[in-house]
Amino acid sequence: MKALTIAYKPVGLALGAVSGMLAGTVFKQAWKMLGHDEDAPDATDEDRTWRQVLLAATLQGAVFAAVKAAVDRFGATATRRLTGTWPD
Repeated sequence: MKALTIAYKPVGLALGAVSGMLAGTVFKQAWKMLGHDEDAPDATDEDRTWRQVLLAATLQGAVFAAVKAAVDRFGATATRRLTGTWPD
């Protein structure tokens, strides 16, 4: 394993934690923008419809995937700028 790969592991873990927090915030704002005053429903919320639950889950998954990809890509490009090498 290359030294850069080992050195990038803690950075990648920290970026993962940041992306999770950022994605949660983005999702909450997106849910409100869709006109929902309440928190997004959980799958076991008895008073919510199937449509609400599935819409929330789909939106949340898409937001989390997009934010994670953006943060990971940012970390990789920053690493290449600093070291001249793309992290594995």
